[in-house]
Formats: sequence, C-alpha cells, structure tokens
Amino acid sequence: MHFQLSTKFITFRLISTLLISAFVGWLFSYSLLALLTTCLVLLFWHYRHLFKLVNWLEQSKAISPPQSDGIWGRIYDGLYRQIKQHRQKTKVLNYKIRRFRDGAEALPDAALVLSDELAIQWGNKKAQRLLGVRWPEDIGQRIDNLLRAPEFVQYLDDGLFDAPCSLASPVNSAIQLEIRLMAYGNEHILLLARDISHIFRLEEMRRDFVANVSHELKTPLTVVRGYIEMIQSTDHALEPHWQKAFSTIEGQVTRMDRLVEQLLNLSKVETHSEIDNKHVIDMPMLLNTLVDDVSWLNQGKDHKIEISIDANIGLIGIDTELKSACANLLSNAIAYTQAQGTIKVIWRKEGNKAKFIVKDNGPGIKPLDINRLTERFYRIDKSRSRDTGGSGLGLAIVKHVVHHHNAQLIINSKWGRGSEFAILFEESSLVDLSEDAGEIKC
Repeated sequence: MHFQLSTKFITFRLISTLLISAFVGWLFSYSLLALLTTCLVLLFWHYRHLFKLVNWLEQSKAISPPQSDGIWGRIYDGLYRQIKQHRQKTKVLNYKIRRFRDGAEALPDAALVLSDELAIQWGNKKAQRLLGVRWPEDIGQRIDNLLRAPEFVQYLDDGLFDAPCSLASPVNSAIQLEIRLMAYGNEHILLLARDISHIFRLEEMRRDFVANVSHELKTPLTVVRGYIEMIQSTDHALEPHWQKAFSTIEGQVTRMDRLVEQLLNLSKVETHSEIDNKHVIDMPMLLNTLVDDVSWLNQGKDHKIEISIDANIGLIGIDTELKSACANLLSNAIAYTQAQGTIKVIWRKEGNKAKFIVKDNGPGIKPLDINRLTERFYRIDKSRSRDTGGSGLGLAIVKHVVHHHNAQLIINSKWGRGSEFAILFEESSLVDLSEDAGEIKC
C-alpha cells in the first residue's frame, strides 16, 4: 500500500504526541519530565530504526528490509518498492544485453565496440579469431596498439571512414580483412572486420588471367598484323573486294591491339607494379607532349583545342601512370566530341591544390551513367563506342591512377551541354618547377 508523507503530517504527529505527553504529565504535576521522557523515547526509537537501516544496507544480504510500523514502516516499504523496480529494470536490461550479445555473436563479421578514444570496450568471438583481440584482457587497450598495420594506422589518421580499409589479419596473414568504422551512439565507435579472402583471391585470379591473356594475345596479333602488311605491300595489285577485306581485317586487328594494350595498362596499375617509382614529373612538358601526340586523332574532326598550362607546377608521381590517365581523358574528349567542337586542356593551381581539367562541348553524359563510368568495360552507348574504337577501360585506368596518387576524380556533365573531367591533386604531391616560368597559353 502506498502512503503519502508530508511535512504538515509529520509536524502534526510530532506536536500531537508532545501535547498528549505534556497533558498527561500536567495531570501528575510532571509536565517537563513527561516531555523529556517522550523526546528520549522518540529519539531512541528513531535511532534504533536508523541503525537497523544502516545494518540492512551495509551488511545484510536479505532483499526484504526490516519490519516496522509508522513512519519507518513506510520508509522500509518505499525502499522495498524501489529495490523491486530496480531489480525488474536490471532484469530487462540484462535480457537486452544478452539479446545484443547473441546478435553480435551471430554476425558473420568480427565486431568491436570502441570508445571515442578508440579504446576497446567489447568484442565478439570472431574478433578474437580474426583480429587477435583477447577477451577480457584487452579491455581498455587502443585498437591501433593491437592492429599495427601501416595502412590501418594511416586509415585512422586520415579519418575518412566512408570507404573501407583492407589489410591482412594479424592472426593469419593468409586472411584478408575489410575493416569499416562507424559511429555507434554518441560516444562509441563500431568496428566491423569482414573476411574477404575469397573475394581477394578471385580478384587476384582475375588480374592474373587478364594480364596473362593480354600477353598471350600480343604475339598472334603481331604475327597477323605482319602478314597483312606484307600482303598489302605486295607488288601485285589485289582485287577491290580483297583490298576491302584486308583493310577491314587491319582495322579490327588495330582495334584489338588497342584493347590488349589497355588491358595490360589496367593490369599494371591494379597490381601496383610501379608504386615505388614515384619521382618529380614535369607535368607541363608531359601535357604538351600528349596534346601533340593525340593531334592525329583530331585530323578528321578538326577540333579546336585550347590549352592553358601553368609551367610552375610539377608533381611527385609515376610518370607512366599519369601519362596513361591524362591521355585517356584527352582521347575520350576527342573521340566523343562532335566535329569542329571545342576541347579545353587546363593545368592550374586551385588554392593549395592542383587540378588537371579536360573540358569539351560534346553531347554530355546522362546523370544515371556518371556513377558507372569508371567500371571496367562500361559503355554509355555501345554502338557509338564500337565506332570510336573505345574499350570501356580508359576511365577504369584513370580511377586506379588517381587512387595511387592520393588524388580525386571529379566528373561534371550536363546532357547535351558537354562534359568536364578533372583530377584534383593534393598539396603534398605538388612541386614548384621554376620561379621564372609563366603560364603557357595557345
């Protein structure tokens, strides 16, 4: 039963008790003695229950509080109700925690709950198997003290958790992990590590297959091209239908040769075969050379090519990869821009970064296609790509080159109003080539 106590009620009870005791004492001519005796009894009664309460709270293991009447009985009843409510809430909370842990253990991924300072708070059993986290010995340890892979440390330093981080498991180097970090509540971070070894092996097999097949195709294509050129250069004139047939064969061999070359380039940038060959690159010279080299593609369409190149800006990078990426953007602009269109090639500084831009006034790209442009073999218009000799690999190569140079590929296009492809390089990659050189404009 619930009781409501108030200051007025307690004061009324106390004054009533004292008045009654004073009246009884007055009847026997001992009013002060009666009041003193009553106060001592009340004081003893309250202290007795106070000691019982302290003993119950500190020493007793019983759940039920001591029994009493009056105010202390109500206090004990209130404490008992609070204890029952607390136990009920604890039971519900423990049930939810068990449900959470059962769900976390059922996950196919290793899961760690980290504090906002990256200290380990909790982990499932797969975290022990894949990440080598010991439970509960490693509670409070920073995750970067256990995962010391350079790529993971760099991943934490960058703080860009939209993309995953790939690294070998510290427990078994044959296991390849994909790690993601995400906010978990207001003060925690959730780390998920997924075993992608089978995907990694399939990707390696695909890269090896592409590289090997491309190399194997090189020799027969060279032989076929040699025989065609030998037949076409013979002194005996071929009949018109044979001339047309051999010209068609030569065109298809040329197209296949370009496809094989693109496959080899893609295989090279995917395997990071030249990742350690970074050095200072004279970007103005490289870009001017590329514009001159691709000018033969422009003979039939008579494009107007405008270049604006800052001669002061160089890069630290891989020259073969940067040349391939820039050449692909230039050749795409020439291939897909209508005759007598305008193509702008720009190399300039923007703030503390540098930007390479290829802009055209061609047909543009639909919004639905922009996000898929860097996929291997993806073509916006398959028939048009066949006509222009496109392989669908150029922008896939550009994507990998951009990733190797810690840069960013930016694509802006409006359907029917042209396209702009830009590569934005970070300040750490820039080099000042000359103090005297100015901007080259043509």
